[in-house]
Amino acid sequence: MTPDHGSARYWGIAALLAALAMLGPFSIDAFFPSFHALAAHFALSKWALQQTLTAYMLPLSIMSLVQGPLSDAFGRRRVILGGLALYTVASVGCALAASFTTLLVFRAIQGMSAGAGVIVGRAIIRDLYEGPQAQKLLSLVTMIFGFAPAVAPVIGGWIHVTLGWRAVFGFMALFSALLALAAYLTLPETHPAELRARLHAPELTRSAMRVAAHRTFLLLALAMGANFAAVMVFIGAAPSVVIDHWQLRETQFAWLFAPIIGGFILGAWISGRMAGRVAAATQCKAGFAFALAGSGLMVALQVMLGALPILAQQLLLAAIALGVQLVSPILVLRMLDLFPRARGAAASVQSCVSIVISAAVFGALAPLLSNSLATLAEGSLGAALVSFGLWRSAQHRVSLAHRPSGNDTKTL
Repeated sequence: MTPDHGSARYWGIAALLAALAMLGPFSIDAFFPSFHALAAHFALSKWALQQTLTAYMLPLSIMSLVQGPLSDAFGRRRVILGGLALYTVASVGCALAASFTTLLVFRAIQGMSAGAGVIVGRAIIRDLYEGPQAQKLLSLVTMIFGFAPAVAPVIGGWIHVTLGWRAVFGFMALFSALLALAAYLTLPETHPAELRARLHAPELTRSAMRVAAHRTFLLLALAMGANFAAVMVFIGAAPSVVIDHWQLRETQFAWLFAPIIGGFILGAWISGRMAGRVAAATQCKAGFAFALAGSGLMVALQVMLGALPILAQQLLLAAIALGVQLVSPILVLRMLDLFPRARGAAASVQSCVSIVISAAVFGALAPLLSNSLATLAEGSLGAALVSFGLWRSAQHRVSLAHRPSGNDTKTL
């Protein structure tokens, strides 16, 4: 399909898919300003409090293996609408939770359902468009979606200050219910019945295992997860960075998230402009250069100068985020193209790998590194180096497999 970039339908699909992808950031980022209040309410340690993120992300990773194949079998609309309905119920449960255990249970149910929009949304993009057109739409969705992590903590902070932490979950329920209504009314079915796979649990398992066993895919999926970990280490430690290290208030989380999201949005815009004009490998190299330079410079300056001005840290965070976003769409589309008849399964496995890595960052690495801005910067640099090494390994495998032509590395 050739997209009409000026059509209402094209922009409508982009806006809806971006809004569906926003559930994830709102589930995490809107909740950060309430961390200290929640710890006081339930008498929690820093480590126990961090498990509100782990309880959400581990089910998110597990269900990401199922949602893509389910959309291959039942169609994209049904899976997205079902996920939104379950998420709405879970958010109400979080708002009404009388104990920390109950909160964790409903956070887990949130995690089970929140990923449907972003996972199935990627399959919808690939259903509709190919090549540079798919990259442009994915970049546009990322640009629109990119405002969510910046806006979510601001909204969450003001809701928390005005109405308390329970109202933050009430907002999540309302947002999800409105999304469900919008999807029901406007989301097209892009995976017709004649192309659907038969739902068979052993076959779903074999499909996921077949995808995960593909060595090039696995290298790219791990590279994708490590790529985002370069930023996630700061996001996972957001309460410590904003309140403890920068000495700001619950309503000022945008000081951390705005530069990160600004970098994401700028990177997505540049990626859209590069689509079809710049070789994918060249774009990846540029992205890794930004991420490595930003995190490496932050480490060096933290070690040499000690505490950096907040503005300097914000600029370096924006550079890291820009680099991460330049790399991301190339890796996503390459992984989907490895399995043209099972894009839902490929999207699920890729998301699962990324979410498991993010859960490890949020639940273990960020609390471990959060006592110092220097150690957080070192964690970011390490993640960027690992991602670059994995991508180079995947590129090397493709070049060896296609040595006679020597052209296929450009697709990475």
